[in-house]
Order: sequence, then C-alpha cells, then structure tokens
Amino acid sequence: MPVSSTFPSIEIPNVDLWTFLFERKDRRYPDDKIIYQDADTQRYHTYKTLKECCVAFGEGLKAVFDWKEGEVLALFTPNSIDTPVVTWGTLWAGGIISPSNPVYTVEELAFHLKDSGAKALVTHTSVLLIAKEAAKKVGISEDHIILLGDQHDPEPKTKHFTSIRNTTGMARYRASSLEPSKNCAFIVYSSGTTGTPKGVLLSHRNIVSNVLQASVGEGHNLTWDGGVDGKGDRVLAFLPFYHIYGLLRLLHAPLFTGYHLIVMQKFEIEKWCAHVQNYRITFSYVVPPVVLLLTKHPAVDKYDLSSLRMMNSSGAPLTRGLVEAVYKRIQIGIKQGYGLTEASPTSHNQAWEDWHRTIGSVGKLLPNMEAKYMGMPEDDSEPYEVEVGEVGELFLRGPNVFMGYHNNPQATAHALSADGWLRTGDVGYQDDYGHFYITDRVKELIKYNGFQVAPAELEGILVNNDAVADVAVVGIKSQAHGTEVPLAFIVRSEKSKSSRISAKQEALDIAQWLEDKVAYYKRLRGGVWFVDSIPKSASGKILRRLLQKRAQDKAEEAAQAKL
Repeated sequence: MPVSSTFPSIEIPNVDLWTFLFERKDRRYPDDKIIYQDADTQRYHTYKTLKECCVAFGEGLKAVFDWKEGEVLALFTPNSIDTPVVTWGTLWAGGIISPSNPVYTVEELAFHLKDSGAKALVTHTSVLLIAKEAAKKVGISEDHIILLGDQHDPEPKTKHFTSIRNTTGMARYRASSLEPSKNCAFIVYSSGTTGTPKGVLLSHRNIVSNVLQASVGEGHNLTWDGGVDGKGDRVLAFLPFYHIYGLLRLLHAPLFTGYHLIVMQKFEIEKWCAHVQNYRITFSYVVPPVVLLLTKHPAVDKYDLSSLRMMNSSGAPLTRGLVEAVYKRIQIGIKQGYGLTEASPTSHNQAWEDWHRTIGSVGKLLPNMEAKYMGMPEDDSEPYEVEVGEVGELFLRGPNVFMGYHNNPQATAHALSADGWLRTGDVGYQDDYGHFYITDRVKELIKYNGFQVAPAELEGILVNNDAVADVAVVGIKSQAHGTEVPLAFIVRSEKSKSSRISAKQEALDIAQWLEDKVAYYKRLRGGVWFVDSIPKSASGKILRRLLQKRAQDKAEEAAQAKL
C-alpha cells in the first residue's frame, strides 16, 4: 500500500508564482530587506527594488517584444543577482523561463533553444559569443538577445536587460492572469545522466507547492530575523541557478522566507571558505563533490567556518564516512535531502536534529505527498508493489510532480502514470520511522551473474582508501566472465601520486583492499582505471554514461588491435 507523508497536510494556495511571491498578505519581512547580494561586488537587491525591476522588465518584454502568454525566454548565464529579475519579470508577463547550462557548447545551446522553442535569450558577456552563434543557428535574431550582469556589450550591439523598458508611455500593462495548475512556469532540462536531456514542464502550482513543502521540511529553521545579530540567516549560494536545485532553493526560497542570499558566480573552494568567514554565513546548500573537498582540501583549515549552523547536501547519496569526516574536521553537520527535476525538485528532507541520528538517510517524505515502492523484474514485465521496508524503486505522487516532458509524450507516459505516479528511477527503502534511504539508480545497478551490485555502495567504501581522491564505479560487459562486472574509475590522491608506487601496483592494491570489505560478487573484476577527473553534473551526479562509453571505446580498440 502507498504511504503518506507523516507531516500534517498544508494548504497550497491556488495562485500563480507572481501572486504567491509578490502579492502575498502574510509577508513578515520589510521592503528594505536585502534578499540577493553579489558575493564579490556586494551589489544587492532588496525586496522593494527587486519587485520594481521585475515589473519594469515584464512591461518591457510586452512593449518591446510584444510578449505573449506561454512564450519562452531562455537563460544562458552564470549565477547573477539579476537572474531573479528576468525570471519573475518574464513570469509577470505570462512567459515561461527555460534556463540552460552556461558551459554548453554552441551545438548544445542550439539544441536547448530549438527544443524549448525560445523566443529570446538572456545571457552574460562571458558567454555572449556562444549565445550569438547558437541563436543564429536556430533563427533567433540578435535583437532578441539580452544581457544581464554588471557588464554591458562593449560594441555595443546587444541590449542590456535594464534597457528593455516600456518607454512609449502609450500603453499600460498588467500582470498576466494565469491558471496555476495548467500554465507552465519553467522548462527545466534534466541533467542527462543517461542520455539526451529532456525538458521538464513545471507549472506555477508545482513550484508554489514545493516552496511551501520545502519550508516545512527545513523545520522553519531558516529565518529573516533570527541569529545572534537579529538579521536572520545568511545563505551562501553557489549551486547553479539553471539547475532545479538552485532554482527552487536559491531563487524562490529566499524570497519567500526573507533570508539573505550571498551569490557566487561559480564555486571555488577557497572563495567559498573566505565568503563563509567574511559574511558570517550560517547555512549552505552543497553537493557531494564539495563535501569531499571539505574533507581533504588544505584551504579549509585556513578559514573560520564556525558561523555555519548546518549544511544540506543533495544530488547523490553521502556515506557515513564522508559526513563524519566533515564533522570531525570543521564541527558542522550535514543533513541530506532528495529530489529530482520532475518533483520540482524536493520530495524528502532530513530534519536538522536528525542529521547525526540517521546518517545516510535523505529524510522523510514532505507534506501532501505519497510514496510507494515497486519491485524491479528482470524480464521487463510490469513492476509490482513491495512492502514498506523492502528495497524497491521509488514512485511518488503529489502537487509538486511535473506536468510532463516537453514535446515527448512517449517519455512522459513511461515516467508518469495516468493517476499521477512518478517513476523516479531511484532504488531504496523506507525504515519503520519513515526515513528514506536511496541505494542507487535502477539503470545504474550492475548485474553480475544474477546479483545486483550498487555502484554507490562500492564508491562509498573506496573513497575511504588513502589512495583515492575521487571515484566512480560502472558496469561493463566482460567476455571473460560472461556477465557485467564492476569497473572503478579513480582519481589518485596526492599522497598516492607522491608515494612512488606505480599506477599498475596501486590499482592492484586498491582492488585487493576492497575484496576484504565486500561480498565476492561485488569485487572489481573489471579492474581499476586511473583518470584525471570524474565527470559530474551540476548537482554532483556522476555521468556514468560518459565513463561507460570510454570503457566501451577502449574495449573496441583492443578488439581491433587483435585483428
């Protein structure tokens, strides 16, 4: 039987995002409260200036581009405190926002622009040339490219968002009237860990629901007026705004709650530590690669991080060893959460007080949600429901579950049932107290002679080896074994590289070390390959498909060499 959240149900207002965030009657913080501030330049937006800028930009879209309801504005920019302005200004005008990764190539951005059906593109001077080339490829004219940030086009040919204004004085515009559950607010592209990214359609109601659900999940611990100085929490933001994790937790949540967000354009460990010290940061959302750096990077010891009250990690499971190693080093707890783009994104969150009691758990199911756990038949037959407590694939249902995939009814039908159940693709179990544990991805499980091997389990063990700085495990087909076998891609630690132990011997030592810690069928029969880095998505998920392709290409080269 499906299980419901142990939290009391909450009321979700039937309003669009603009009304929810800017026309609310229950806002407690004042107009002059700083919400977004640039970590380097210290430029900021208060609630009042933000709202004024949003309306001005929304009116400008209607006046300059004749913006219509449902038209898409794409974003191609690193983090900026101006991203909220163009985001909610577009929603005010009835448009849809589709953010993209600022490290995209021309071809990748062109795919995004074409697939989303973008009418215009907002970008940054640092990626302007790529933006122009991609826009040209899909027929977006240069006068529909807009800049944000502190710098303007030096030529100047590209308009800055501050110049997109209703200057005629002839027309008076109003915020668009939208149906919250039917109107799309965002087309957010999935990380593409297993293939081509898909556009996830998120309605106004999806996002409104998850802002409220996530606030409950945080236990209302983040405030606008608490703390030792009465100025509330200061949250350090480096997660990319284009990713659903950053979009919800760093754009929407601060405006709803009123806490102060310090925005980094991109993550650098030494800068992160310096900003925590200098701004007296109290909280930060992180991802597993950052957690790993906090255990090993020498810069961490140079700064005072004691103002931090807590950190929250999502994107991939953390092992007990990692969580305890961070606490031992800096005396700060890390709680975990779980979600996916299709759930807007958060479905589970660990309570602040539980971070050390349920290490490894992603917390409890958020309010107004249901979950069930389904068996994973080997023969591709229909999945079957298993009892709570047994390992199965997680299915979710709730008001935050997405509308479907953009222009992809086949993928939608596979992921979303007619009665609203979302197939997450993640494997795990729920304990007797309602805490959920993710063990792996359905598609990533390695099947060795009928046994299922979870890559995340092996990675969690291997990362504790002194020779390992980072690791990813994938399954590869082995002719010698007649089945899939685990192969570990490993970044050697500095200690290992300076030890004068050969790479060949170190690989053998690591594989042997693991053998003593796991069942026989989990051994690294595919071997150990040393690499310079592990490819990961913005949320810290390992891009296993890239590693599997590398292994496959090498196997094909070896086969050709024998001919």
